Amino acid sequence: MSANSRMSVAVHVLTWLAFDRRGTDKEIGTSQRIATSVNTNPVVIRRALGELREAGLVSASRGRGGGWVLTREPDSITLRDVYLAVGGEQVFALHAASPDAECYVGYGIQAVLGRAYQDAEEALRCSLERTTIADVLADTLAEFPGEMQVAGRAAPRPGAG
Repeated sequence: MSANSRMSVAVHVLTWLAFDRRGTDKEIGTSQRIATSVNTNPVVIRRALGELREAGLVSASRGRGGGWVLTREPDSITLRDVYLAVGGEQVFALHAASPDAECYVGYGIQAVLGRAYQDAEEALRCSLERTTIADVLADTLAEFPGEMQVAGRAAPRPGAG
């Protein structure tokens, strides 16, 4: 079973754009530049940007100096917004084939699992609602060796205390 990385790529893209928005990096948000940070093909980034644009989280400008930008402040974009933008797929799926209805377990397992999975997915969405792109950016910069400015303050050096 493989995990879908579309959510991680989309969060990385938005976090890169939020960092660029601070005006410290002065890079233009092109799919090529973002792809370098993600270490992937620009086509993957363009696909992610397309989903994020459809969700109203980014927009693009053309021409010299054009590129991708956030349409909202990073502290107003939650990971739930990103999750929904990339499809908000079900995390868990029921059996591909219907279980044996003559079996004591097979008869009711799908209804029981369906309720449990629905509760788990709602808990996931609630958890994602509590973290913003601004939070991800601040925590990401705090991981970087040395000092970086995070929301107007110096980020602590790893291991400094």
